[in-house]
Amino acid sequence: MKLTRTNKQKYDTIKRTENSQISDVKMMKNKVIVVGGGMVGAATAVQLAKQGCQVRVIEQRVINAADVLASDKVDIRVSAINRFSENLLDELGAMATLRAHRHAPYRQLEAFERTGDNLLFDCLDINTTHLGHLIENNLIQASLWQQFAAHDIEVLEISHPLSAIEQDDQQVTLHYAEQQFCADLVVAADGGQSMLRQKAGIGVTGWQYGQHCMGVLIKLDAPQQVKTWQQFKPTGPVAFLPMQAPYANLIWYDDGSKLQSLKKLTPTEIKQQVLDNFPPLAGDFEVIEHAVFPLARQHANRYSQGRIVLVGDAAHTINPLAGQGVNLGFQDVVALADKLSNVDDIGAAQHLKQYEHTRRKANLLMMSMMDACYFGFSNQVTPLQWARSRFLKMANTTGPVKNWVLKYAISGELG
Repeated sequence: MKLTRTNKQKYDTIKRTENSQISDVKMMKNKVIVVGGGMVGAATAVQLAKQGCQVRVIEQRVINAADVLASDKVDIRVSAINRFSENLLDELGAMATLRAHRHAPYRQLEAFERTGDNLLFDCLDINTTHLGHLIENNLIQASLWQQFAAHDIEVLEISHPLSAIEQDDQQVTLHYAEQQFCADLVVAADGGQSMLRQKAGIGVTGWQYGQHCMGVLIKLDAPQQVKTWQQFKPTGPVAFLPMQAPYANLIWYDDGSKLQSLKKLTPTEIKQQVLDNFPPLAGDFEVIEHAVFPLARQHANRYSQGRIVLVGDAAHTINPLAGQGVNLGFQDVVALADKLSNVDDIGAAQHLKQYEHTRRKANLLMMSMMDACYFGFSNQVTPLQWARSRFLKMANTTGPVKNWVLKYAISGELG
């Protein structure tokens, strides 16, 4: 085709624009590898992809999101998603999927030790429709994985353990057996026992709690419940988490050896143990499944090393007393994405340090608050029993203080 003078000028302009765009892409260092495709890792992948990053997810066990969402099998693992996390899941496109599947908004949250010494939080106290949702972990994960295709997120299933990490000023390289993967930034979202964190030489502080926790999935013969509650006992708290009817999840803290022995009981025997150790439930119930796991507190000594950054349980594991673990992880996602928005090099140390400065103190505050509550209530010391009773009664009648605590619990913000 012969170009006229006018067409040639247009052609030259288009080529200059294309070359400029190609140059900009080359200059931008935005290739990301997220190691771990759980709830927090998947949210990180989608959020950074929405911001224009080229994202790969490395996962040992790749899931089929459509199959998980279509399955009738109910996951015993459940999370109390607060309003902050709900908003994030909405922005990432996952919440619409979750609303079409099993989910349970809860409107009230109650804590008590004895009848009459109760602290009740109600969504009406802060003029909102609900406090959060109780949703199965695998559904949250699958709803996020369902967004991968729309954002060109590549998933790599790698069963080999991470063997080595190489870093320089320009990139980070992960070695898995004979395979190597390079990126400008690597996000460690591979859980509390993070191999990536260990290989990066990032230490942790923390401890194992003396108690374990047993989760009991039940089928409850009662209408949809909208209140989640927690009773503090000398041996540890017990809690009720209302999932979408007819299901619910019971949480039981107790001595590790005791719960390990209970783990071997039949569903019928577990039901009797629940009847003996829990307050009365809203109706009769059937035990579907039960599992026991240890409790630990752990906090990374720093949140980044070179071009590697930690999020979620890889950075912090918290006592699950108030179900804040995944909510803290989602707050990490938002903070990290904010610090990496519109920057030329997402792996640059100054951006990762800004993220750490924002999140480390907030996570430590929540961890300390949960520990204070856990240790303060799990004993039979008479002065503390009297103080607990007074505290719960006073807190329940002090409107502004109670509402401030409630807003912090559902939003993660101190304002």
